[in-house]
Amino acid sequence: MNAEREVRARIEQGLVHTESQAAFRNHLRRTDEIFAYNHTPPGEASRRRELLEAILGSVGARTVLLPPFHAGFGSNVHIGDDFFGNVNLTFVDDVDIRIGHGVMIAPGVTLTTTGHPVHPDRRVDFARFSEPIVIEDKVWIGSNVVVLPGVRIGRGSVIGAGSVVSRDIPPMVVALGAPCRVLRPITDDDLTTRA
Repeated sequence: MNAEREVRARIEQGLVHTESQAAFRNHLRRTDEIFAYNHTPPGEASRRRELLEAILGSVGARTVLLPPFHAGFGSNVHIGDDFFGNVNLTFVDDVDIRIGHGVMIAPGVTLTTTGHPVHPDRRVDFARFSEPIVIEDKVWIGSNVVVLPGVRIGRGSVIGAGSVVSRDIPPMVVALGAPCRVLRPITDDDLTTRA
């Protein structure tokens, strides 16, 4: 039990740990439920909702998550109200991914809490480290964005398609690129424009 406690502490601190060391967490994986969700007919909305509640750590009202989606665990993902997630959304959720209210995510986005050591000798047994991701309310994430471990995206911000978000993004900005950088603030002028 002490070994398990030590590995939990390493995970919580974002320190390197291995697949074997973290195996005690495998019961938290929702792979069968994710498979069932991804194969549930579109007309079975109540069954999809039931499965989503069984998969995710928490899920708000009026949530749309278009299949297929993928998750390492599923149980470490927490989604607020009025969420829209388009197809091929991937959650690498070895630790928490927290998504606020009114968030929209376009197709092909990856939210990954986990990375690996650079030196190959440190990657034995799939060694990794994990840091939580936070996406605040009313964020819009464009197609094919990758959000890396430990990132927080501030309320109301827009992340441009194809971006790689490796650092925190402040509230109410448009940010894009690889690496993702703030392009400009979002202002009241944006209430009257398309983009």
